[in-house]
Amino acid sequence: MGRKSLLPTNSADATRLRIERMEADREQRRIRQKEVRLARTQEEQRNLLAGNPGDVDFIGLVREWRQEHERLAQPHGDVDFEKICVCVRKRPLNEKERAKRDHDSVTCLHPMATVHSAKLRVDGISKYLDHNSFRFDHAFDEETSTEEVYRYMAKPLVDWVCGGRGARATVFAYGQTGSGKTYTMGRIQQMVADDIFETLSNNTLFGDEGCSLENSTCSVAIFEIYGGRIQDLLNKRNRLKVLEDAKGEVVISGLEEFEATNPAEFLAMIEKGHTNRTTHATEANDVSSRSHAICQILFRDRTNGRLKSKLSLVDLAGSERGTDTKSHNRQRRTESSEINTSLLALKECIRAIDGKSQHVPYRQSKLTQILKDSFVSRHARTAMIATVSPGSSSADHTVNTLRYADRIKENSVGDAFGKTSKRRSPMKQVQNKKSPGVSKSSPPKAKLEDEHIEDSLDLILNASDDDEYTEEYFSEESSQKFTELDETVQNLYDEQEKLLNHHMKIIHESAELIMEENKLLADVQGDNYDVDDYALRLSKIVDRRFEMVNGLRERLGLFQEQLKKEEELSKMQRRL
Repeated sequence: MGRKSLLPTNSADATRLRIERMEADREQRRIRQKEVRLARTQEEQRNLLAGNPGDVDFIGLVREWRQEHERLAQPHGDVDFEKICVCVRKRPLNEKERAKRDHDSVTCLHPMATVHSAKLRVDGISKYLDHNSFRFDHAFDEETSTEEVYRYMAKPLVDWVCGGRGARATVFAYGQTGSGKTYTMGRIQQMVADDIFETLSNNTLFGDEGCSLENSTCSVAIFEIYGGRIQDLLNKRNRLKVLEDAKGEVVISGLEEFEATNPAEFLAMIEKGHTNRTTHATEANDVSSRSHAICQILFRDRTNGRLKSKLSLVDLAGSERGTDTKSHNRQRRTESSEINTSLLALKECIRAIDGKSQHVPYRQSKLTQILKDSFVSRHARTAMIATVSPGSSSADHTVNTLRYADRIKENSVGDAFGKTSKRRSPMKQVQNKKSPGVSKSSPPKAKLEDEHIEDSLDLILNASDDDEYTEEYFSEESSQKFTELDETVQNLYDEQEKLLNHHMKIIHESAELIMEENKLLADVQGDNYDVDDYALRLSKIVDRRFEMVNGLRERLGLFQEQLKKEEELSKMQRRL
């Protein structure tokens, strides 16, 4: 007998077999999907335990990128900077970001800082990451202590100013509101207090020209720049004026200096100044610093009071995007405009000194005018600490912060070993990795080999920079776009100042008129009075009151015009 055929003998059997195969395939897919969901759930739990909630796919892509590039990290080394040193510091995720399920989207591998921006393709499903990397003198991750940041960024400047000889040093803390500027600067101020007095006690390197406890005094002055006004934070928030003397030196009229003889007195004044600083809740941060706080440490000769050197610790106000200010009232909007205008002026001044420009535009804002000697003195040294938030919702703002710091020192930047290399363009790299719901990976443009770490670093930094982000306040194009608004805000502050002064003058004069009226009434109620004299004197008082009211109304009208203009321009800006 012949072998019985195993193949179906009719179309019904073939259809049945196809259905069975489809059911088997469907069951296999269900099993795989169940395994994937279980794996994602387990990975999400691991991420939550590690304090990094958020989208599992994006977190996985960031993790893979870090594993691939972690070998590029280099050890920190002392940077011998002649003019300026720039670093970036990343803080850990906070509770507010975890509550919003923001994942960690910033990687600091010294000397590079990279922002991983989560993206979706046009299909709305496929996920990928945009990588924007920048190179600085130092890049500190969330594991780095403030002590280490101080060692590389502020300690050299303390030694510099304690050498006397007209030294000027400035430390800036810049970044998005809520990124950790005030925390970092507060800890640095504490370490400066201990370091200064320890150095002054044992300073024998510079002889009589240097600063020591025997030949120099150490005094502290703390003030803030808020809304175009300068206020002394150690002296009842008294209003101060910025003047320039015949020699071109900037003088802050009315600023009080308080001598500190030990670290405890120094820190007590720092705490008092911090308590008096202006803060407000904003859309981006519940307690946002709305002023530039400047702590000046001045070393003077004990015999003649001559200024020998000065260290300025500047905690800049938190920068904000236009989108962060859309729901602000007028007061918050004008604050933000003033803050961003002064930050733009600061960037131009620092770029000018690093680029050895003959002209430093320090008159563009009160902040840069006050810090004039930090820009024009040949004995000036500057350090900038750019702080960034790691949350994915702040990724675009973090890119702008890094660009701001990057363009401050775009001519040259020291590497981790103190060498100098020409500025390279920041990197933009699009990376796609295969994961559930994520599109397949595309071939890399160049392969990174372990034995060519420096070449790999050059490759990354020389990659394309055609990214879509815009610096809303700091790019050349947008700074021209908002020039009219910035001028209007400045005019608004000027008119407000004039209105307040005029109103105060009228209050004082009204008090004098009331005293004069009381005396007039007392005279009229006496036995011997001249009714004609009474009518004449009262007529003069009424006429003067009329003049005062009209003058105040006119000044108020000018102020209201500026308010209306600011409102219209702000609406135009929000529509952009």
